[in-house]
Amino acid sequence: MKKILVLCTGNSCRSQMAHGYLHHFGKDKVKVYSAGVEIHGLNPFAVGIMAEDGIDISKHTSNHVDEYSDIAFDYVITVCDNAKEACPFFPTKTKTIHHNFEDPSKSSGTAKELIAEFRKVRDQIKIFSKEFVTSI
Repeated sequence: MKKILVLCTGNSCRSQMAHGYLHHFGKDKVKVYSAGVEIHGLNPFAVGIMAEDGIDISKHTSNHVDEYSDIAFDYVITVCDNAKEACPFFPTKTKTIHHNFEDPSKSSGTAKELIAEFRKVRDQIKIFSKEFVTSI
């Protein structure tokens, strides 16, 4: 079983969505964790947008990367440039992969426009996650 850490700035949106999809697509092949270089709490838009696609992340927690310092990850996936820059060194055989996704929580506009932005990023993360699980 491969251990995967998904890392972003606040562990509130992008890493949580990736966590949900990697777990969904990986089933019994992966053990997925998500964390942030900061802790911002779970974003309710992310929870709702994922639920639309049948993925329940409502029980996820927002965790700091330091909480997982004792785990030997096979992969660390950074999903934003800030996390890539702040990513701690993992002294094991960890392979680090970076894919920057826009932060939907930084969007502005009407509720309809915000939801559209969250859906767009969710769909990008879904494609990335499915391809990643297939590749390992």
